Amino acid sequence: MPYDTGARVKLTREVQLTAHGTATAGGFPGALFLAEGLTGVVIEVGKGVGGVAQDHLAAFDHQVRGSHLSGFAAGLVDDLRQQVIRMSAHGPGAGARSTYKVRFDNGFVLDGLDEDRLTPG
Repeated sequence: MPYDTGARVKLTREVQLTAHGTATAGGFPGALFLAEGLTGVVIEVGKGVGGVAQDHLAAFDHQVRGSHLSGFAAGLVDDLRQQVIRMSAHGPGAGARSTYKVRFDNGFVLDGLDEDRLTPG
C-alpha cells in the first residue's frame, strides 16, 4: 500500500539499521534494530531499486549480516553495494518500488523502508 508524506505507519517486522541510518537494503548492516510495531510518520517518499535486483541485494545482505568486518572493509562493501544499486536501477528486471523515510516516535529517522515493512499506524 503506497503512503503519502505525513501518513502514520507502523513497522510490520524488526528492521536492522545500517551504519548510514538506512534500512538494511540501503547499506552495510549495523548492530542496531528497530522493533516490530514501532510507529512513526512518513517524512519523505522516494523510488528505490526493485524487482530482481532487490532480491539479489537482499540475499547479499543476508550473507554479509553475520560477518564482522573492520570499518575499512565495511566501507568498501557498502561502496560496492551502492554501485550495484546504481547500475541495476537501469538494468533488466529493475522495477521501481517506493521507499520511505520515516521519523519514528522514539526519535529515530530511518530511510529506505520498503512498503512491505510498513502498515498503516
